[in-house]
Amino acid sequence: MNKTSFFRTLQREAAPIFTKVLSHPFVLGIGDGTLPEEKFRFYIKQDYLFLIEYSRALALASAKAKSLDTMGKFAELLHSTLNVEMDLHRQYAAKFGVSEAELQTTKIAPIARAYTDHLLQTAFSGSLGEIVASLTPCGWGYCEIATRLSENGKPEHPLYREWIEMYASQEFGALARWLCDLLDQEAIEAGEAERKMMANRFIFSAKYEYLFWEMAYTAERWSV
Repeated sequence: MNKTSFFRTLQREAAPIFTKVLSHPFVLGIGDGTLPEEKFRFYIKQDYLFLIEYSRALALASAKAKSLDTMGKFAELLHSTLNVEMDLHRQYAAKFGVSEAELQTTKIAPIARAYTDHLLQTAFSGSLGEIVASLTPCGWGYCEIATRLSENGKPEHPLYREWIEMYASQEFGALARWLCDLLDQEAIEAGEAERKMMANRFIFSAKYEYLFWEMAYTAERWSV
């Protein structure tokens, strides 16, 4: 990537959103260890449901990939999410007292539903470039959050420190960079109309990233 890359252009456009993300009390509470655990438990359960739908989007991305290498990378990512990350998520949730049965019976919150619907609608009807644009704010955003929190000093709370270390890891950073590079590649090959759609998908996902943290902080539920 370089300063004129499509990702960098979208990153600048979304900067006000991610500034709000980085200063959100949920994120800051992870960083200094003061976030009430009941708020994090709510987040864990909703994030588990998010990962299920995220996996469906990865499967569709693999199906729409233009090269065997890209198809294989998305298939590998899908396998890792379904068979490794979700198992680790269950183990991590258990450390907060959240059982596998509780994860499986949790009802999805309004914003989590809206975000995953956005990803799946993009995956079903959009181009590969649009799918990548919709997925990038999550992967890149988590890497950015965890890296910033790690640079500011890890909290004493062992489980929040574990969360930061996971998303600030070299492995997760490599995945985030791959998505950003693929976004640039798809933008080069896309026409102007498709690039506009890619930009829209990216910004919508960035907004949902912020709203997901707000949802977790307020323990959002359906009012009817």
